Order: sequence, then structure tokens, then C-alpha cells
Amino acid sequence: MEKVKLGNSEIEFKPIVFGGNVFGWTVDEQQSFALLDAFVDMGFSFIDTSNNYSHWVPGHTGSESESIIGKWISKRDVRDKIQIATKVGGRHAGNDKPNLKKEHIIKSVDESLMRLKVDTIDLYQSHHDDLSTAIDETLEAYQQLVHAGKIKWIGASNLSPERLKESLVVAEKNGLPAYVAIQPEYNLYDRSKYEKDYEQLAVENHLGVITYYSLASGFLSGKYRSVADIKDVKRSDALKGRFDNRGLRILDAIAQVAHNQQVAMSTIALAWILHRPSVAAPIVSATSLQQLEELTKATKIKLSTEEMSLLNIASTWEEN
Repeated sequence: MEKVKLGNSEIEFKPIVFGGNVFGWTVDEQQSFALLDAFVDMGFSFIDTSNNYSHWVPGHTGSESESIIGKWISKRDVRDKIQIATKVGGRHAGNDKPNLKKEHIIKSVDESLMRLKVDTIDLYQSHHDDLSTAIDETLEAYQQLVHAGKIKWIGASNLSPERLKESLVVAEKNGLPAYVAIQPEYNLYDRSKYEKDYEQLAVENHLGVITYYSLASGFLSGKYRSVADIKDVKRSDALKGRFDNRGLRILDAIAQVAHNQQVAMSTIALAWILHRPSVAAPIVSATSLQQLEELTKATKIKLSTEEMSLLNIASTWEEN
């Protein structure tokens, strides 16, 4: 598959984004290095993380993922081969309120640059919306960082469609940096929120879309086919509600297409996202080289009209 361009930015990449939430959480530093090495060796380049990964782990500070990526960049000397996306403004241990105030952003970017061991961040993203801070204050902070060469482009994750629209208007009206990308939750099971609230907005404003929870917390991987299968799984709370009639119908459809293509179910679930015209790429997380190979293989899959129809019909959602 050819490279894609992220919205109106100059970021071009082969369309799989490695999600760095696993680094320092479910994979240690050595395995993280091995996964990143393999990812780049396969011709991929875009790595997404946050300045608060993995704060949810007891004893962690939220600096673990960026620090591991930074050590890898430094030891492998790969900066010219990759693009780095990170986030600011999200919740931290001991601080459950988003913060997109100018002072906080200016301080946080320097901390991220130091941990990542880079001079500039390719895509700097508002992680969660801070309704207590004026939009122009946040965008002015980003403008200062762009002018300083510390960041190149900005993106948004977890902003409401109304706040995203307003941010684009404020940027244009005041000559401030505009978001070039959004990061929504989107997969075969969780379709309605993006398709109803964000897709047209993204298309109209040429926003690059990189999806998170692309496998619905592992539900679409095919590893689990019933509630009994997730009894001892860490993400059981996120998974148990998906084993409804629609969820099982989706799994059956993925399994049928995976059998036709002779690949893993996770490969097909990601290939479906890649076939959605409004999406640039899915974000994926892998904890083993085998998983990484299965996930990245999605870029080589060509789904037929019949296969796409089967998946679309099985996953059809209806407004309540």
C-alpha cells in the first residue's frame, strides 16, 4: 500500500500507526525496542503516544511510554525515518482534570521533547478537552511552539464535534494553527459516534483521521468468542458488553472474510478501517512480533465489494 498524507499536513506515512500505550505497561523496554525495530524494518514510520502513558498503572508517573521511545530513538538513530505524535492535556495520576492552559502546554512540550530525545514533535495533540480554558489560549500556545520549532502540526483527540468546529473557526479567524488531524474511537463495532458526529466534519475540513481502539479493545481480534473467554482478561469490563447479537454477527462476518483471505481476524478488522475513505490509518498496539505482523498485514489486504458489504451489513448501527 502506498503512503498516505495526514490531512493538510506534510506528514506522509505507510498507513499503520503504532500505539505507544503498551510501552512500559504490557511490554518492557527490551520488547518495546524489538517491536519498534520490526515496525520500522517493515517500512512503517508513524508512532503515537502521550505524555500520560501509562499513568493508570500503580506506581507509574505517566512518563513511561515517551521515555522508552526516546531511548529507542537515541540508541537506534532513527529520527529521520519516523514521525512522532504525542499528546498534552490529558489526565494524570492525581489529576483527573484535563489541562490545555497555555502555561501547562509550554511546560509539557519541553518535558516531552526531553523524554523523547527529539528537537521537534511532528504531531502534537490535545488529548482531552479543557472546557475551562478558552480555545484561543490553547491555540496561541501551539502557535508559540510552532514558531519555536518545537512542534510542526497539531491534532485533537476526544474533543466534542462542537468544540472541534469552534476550534477550526477560531484558528481561521485569528490566524492561529488549525488542527490537521483527529483521533476518534472507530472500529467495526463502534461506528455510530464517528460516522454520525465526526466523519462529515473531517471530510469537509480535510482532517486526517487516525483511529484508536481500532480492534475494540481486542474484541475484533477473534481471540474471544463468548463472555466465558474473557473471565480472566484485564480488559474484561470493556469487552463484556460487546457480546450481544450484533457483536456476535460482526465476529462471524470477520471470521468468514478472514477464512476467505487466509489471514487473522484482526487483519480483516483493520483492513475494513483502511478501506473507509475518510480514514487515514488505524492506530494499533502489539505486544508480540506475531501480533505486529498480523496487524500490519492489513495494508496488503484488498477486500472485495462483496466482503466489504458483508462486514458493513453485519456491523450496521441504528440510531435509538
